[in-house]
Amino acid sequence: MGQQITSDLAANVWKVLVSTGDSVAAGDTLVILESMKMEIPVEAETSGVVTALPVSEGDVLDEGDLIAEIS
Repeated sequence: MGQQITSDLAANVWKVLVSTGDSVAAGDTLVILESMKMEIPVEAETSGVVTALPVSEGDVLDEGDLIAEIS
């Protein structure tokens, strides 16, 4: 199992910057969340390949929801 990236807060998915199968480096922004008119970038903590990306622009996330998985 790879690294699972989850939402730290309830927010809307404002922009998705990667797709399943994309290679990412640690620190790359995967998605941008919007909460209370603030934009919050969600970054990869490790390098790898995006193996799961169950979010789309406009989705509403709760704290703990899966955003992406990187292997």
